Amino acid sequence: MPHGPFALLNDEPVAESAADLLGAGRAARQLAGLLVASRGSTPFTLAVDAGWGMGKSSLMRLVDAELAHAPDVHTVWYNAWTSTGADALEGLIKSVLMRFDRRVLRRGLARVNERRALLRAARALTTVVAGPLGVAGLVDELWKSLSVDSQARNEMRGAIGELVQEWSDNTENRPRRLLVVFIDDLDRCSEETVLAVCEAVKVYLDVPGLAFMIGCDRSALGPNGLLRDLSPAGSAFMEKIFQTSYRIPAPDNHGVKDYIRWCARTAGIEPLLDDALVDLLVQRSDRNPRRIKRLVNGFVLEATLNPVWRDFGPGAVIRTLLLQYFYPDFYRMMTGPSGTVDGDVVAEFRTYREVRRTLLAAATAPVPDQELRTVRSFLASYDLPAPDPIGGSGEPVLTALERQLPTEFPALVINPAFTSLVDELTARPDADRLLQRLREGPQGAGGEPTRMSREWAPMWQSLPDVQADGYATGFGPPLAWPGEDPYAGVGGYGQQQPAYGVPPQPAPAARQQPPSPYGQSGYPVPGQQGGYDYPPPMQEPAYPPQMQQGGYPQQGRGYQAPPFHVLWVDDQPERKAVVGTVLEGLGAQMTHVENSVDAVRALRAHTRTPDLLISDISRGRDHTAGFAMVERLKEEGHYSGPVIFFTIRRSPEREERAAALGASLTNNAQELTDLALAALRERPLPEAP
Repeated sequence: MPHGPFALLNDEPVAESAADLLGAGRAARQLAGLLVASRGSTPFTLAVDAGWGMGKSSLMRLVDAELAHAPDVHTVWYNAWTSTGADALEGLIKSVLMRFDRRVLRRGLARVNERRALLRAARALTTVVAGPLGVAGLVDELWKSLSVDSQARNEMRGAIGELVQEWSDNTENRPRRLLVVFIDDLDRCSEETVLAVCEAVKVYLDVPGLAFMIGCDRSALGPNGLLRDLSPAGSAFMEKIFQTSYRIPAPDNHGVKDYIRWCARTAGIEPLLDDALVDLLVQRSDRNPRRIKRLVNGFVLEATLNPVWRDFGPGAVIRTLLLQYFYPDFYRMMTGPSGTVDGDVVAEFRTYREVRRTLLAAATAPVPDQELRTVRSFLASYDLPAPDPIGGSGEPVLTALERQLPTEFPALVINPAFTSLVDELTARPDADRLLQRLREGPQGAGGEPTRMSREWAPMWQSLPDVQADGYATGFGPPLAWPGEDPYAGVGGYGQQQPAYGVPPQPAPAARQQPPSPYGQSGYPVPGQQGGYDYPPPMQEPAYPPQMQQGGYPQQGRGYQAPPFHVLWVDDQPERKAVVGTVLEGLGAQMTHVENSVDAVRALRAHTRTPDLLISDISRGRDHTAGFAMVERLKEEGHYSGPVIFFTIRRSPEREERAAALGASLTNNAQELTDLALAALRERPLPEAP
């Protein structure tokens, strides 16, 4: 089957030394040697300590591969993430027992049953004698015998110790055979699962002949992490689990650069990553292998599928991906339609940074006139007066300003990694056009033809099977856009063409709103009359079949609770697509209107009040329209049910105003879905007729 120049990278851990690109093999050999040499010191637990994506699983796999060459050393793997709660204790103990010989398990089962009551012993022995059992069957029977009651649980450690001693052929309590148990992803589990695994390791499997290597981020399991609610006794117990830890160091710059180039070569984007972009990935990824793979895969998908990047090069793609992955809330504002008062949250952030610096430094140094003008202009856009003189009064003004700014700004402004990334993106000569395209999407086929960015030239030139029209033989265009002649003529870049088989379409005209006599708040303005063409009022909904997943059961024969009815007010209808689809899939009936006027009209005309109101906040230049609408609806008695404000821009002032109205506020689609479903579950049901 023909394939293109790009490929995605998997996230599997390294399992053999030939695939080790970051030098973990040396540490793996040393750790394996230490485990073998310490078999006489068992039982013990060694933690492989590192953050997310730093190679814990790969190092443990390499240690396992090294141990395969050691005589009388056996290994077993247990992924804690695959179990939940108390099942983790049973799963881990059974995983260990499964490594023993069948004859050892048979004798161990007989010993356990000899200690039980006669009736219990007879039943278990009959089961064993009745037919040959495989290892799995013997392990199940042994577990049943060891966990039947609290007395059996108390005897479990001794019984397992006898099994391990017989299997390892102990001589004077010094094991000849060694079983190394690898436990991975412990820091990704729930608190209940973590405690169950640790109980199994310390209480039941703490016997000679067993060594444990546990991959986890120790900080995530500490008092300030996943187990922060533990009692002092519980914290002391956790301290006893690990006898020692090996903290995986971050790879050196040279190794990371080689790794990035290998990833780029494997994914097919090596021609596009020059030394400067490789250095950028080294710095921005924190030398984290998983982040590097994630960024490379993201680059491949963007370059392959998103025609926005035709006019911008690889540097713009990577910097945008860095913002998207590491600062998702800011990225949503940057690419959303209402993230800021003037539509450009990047410019707002950079100006805020300058104003903040001026306000905080004014008490110690004179402020140039240009900076004073910037401060006054910026504060005026938020209806805040500039202190005159600024002097030492800058901090109160800054506090008032930050109440209106996005919640993320105060933390981001002191984050040098973020601020330098924004500066690098805005330093591009095409930065304004890039930010506009990210907000509005790719230029339509009917728009002004553009030339492909020169930064893509290495990709075209590296593909020998690219035809003159920009298509690769047997595959199609190597990027998301075909080129008429990718490297002919001045500059060597062709004009934009429509997608395959899609006829040219005219650019969509801007949506025009009819003039409203009601103003932006949605209520009549004195002295203006009629003239607004209202949409038809909401129809009384027919009752659909019973809702799924949280729907309400029928109440009495022939009666069914009415559907969940949502009124959504937003002048950007496309913003509700995903959440609206989810709610409709659960049986909710959605009514969408674009402004306060239509919402008021619909509520006045409707005989049944909606169960939930979802609203935006900004509409056009009015950045409080949603609040004003809900305030008036409540004052006039048109609506008193639950309200959720869905906004890209989340600020302390907006959160306080929403709370004062008894409403929720979110800028996250998943959180919006959860809030809407919570309102669905909590609505009162009418009595059956």
